[in-house]
Amino acid sequence: MRINKYLASTGLSSRRKIDQMIIDGQVLVNGKIAELGMQVDPKKDEISIGKNFDKLDKVQKNEYWKIYKPVGMVSTTDDPEGRPTVLSLMEGTSSKTRLYPVGRLDIESEGLMILTNDGDLTQKLTHPKHHTSKEYLVWANGSLSDRDLMKLQRGVKLSDGMTASAKVEIIFREPNRVKLSIVIHEGRHRQIRRMAAKVGLMVTRLKRVKIGSIEIEDMYEGEVRRLTLLELEKLQNTF
Repeated sequence: MRINKYLASTGLSSRRKIDQMIIDGQVLVNGKIAELGMQVDPKKDEISIGKNFDKLDKVQKNEYWKIYKPVGMVSTTDDPEGRPTVLSLMEGTSSKTRLYPVGRLDIESEGLMILTNDGDLTQKLTHPKHHTSKEYLVWANGSLSDRDLMKLQRGVKLSDGMTASAKVEIIFREPNRVKLSIVIHEGRHRQIRRMAAKVGLMVTRLKRVKIGSIEIEDMYEGEVRRLTLLELEKLQNTF
């Protein structure tokens, strides 16, 4: 079987994208760089893919999805109160694997989450030592002075200690409402809302739009997408 046809049949990517991977030298067959149009025997040949040349069976074993969690949905795998969980978004997809959310968003918040069964990646994304950045769009009522903006950027004192410095940018500011972009590297409970409250802001909408190098892009509420190979490589190369 032609290598591009075989790899496409595994669900790895389209034939066109696989051909480009082969041209870029990102496919090995039995330890040697693959060539366009070559024949492979899936039962005998060992195929590795990507810049790190991961074995195909390893890539197939692990699944990586990004989802747009809507407001009103919990970000755990189950809920004793019977509320819908993020795993319900996977119903109707091709996935038959038990997946787990990477990090959390509170029930009142919306936006980007990652679901995977890759424990190593989950640990890297959530462990404080890796300082994985997360970007949020924040709509809030209240007045934000330049001094308060600097407080958010430098860190504010919460009940569980000072927050680390954050990247905070004003998207628009009016006398009684504001929209901000906030990038943090921590993951404390309801951190953004608590930070905002410290400078007199009441958050009315909170949307996560980026985790590390993964962006929400043009996804709609409740949508699920597999991470592309390029997205996965960029994410793994950040560690």
